[in-house]
Amino acid sequence: MANLKIKLVRSVIGRTPKQRKTIEALGLTKREQTVEKPDNAQTRGMINVVQHMVEVTEA
Repeated sequence: MANLKIKLVRSVIGRTPKQRKTIEALGLTKREQTVEKPDNAQTRGMINVVQHMVEVTEA
């Protein structure tokens, strides 16, 4: 199964509670932090909610 590298490039300051919880659920806590998650519908949906704050690459 393919993985996605997700990097937080924008701060969560001033964001809605839904966006903050989504970033937290992805496992991101600090700017410029990178996590690797499986490429599935659930992960893609979370990325879609915060697409303006993250950078996604195929791993």
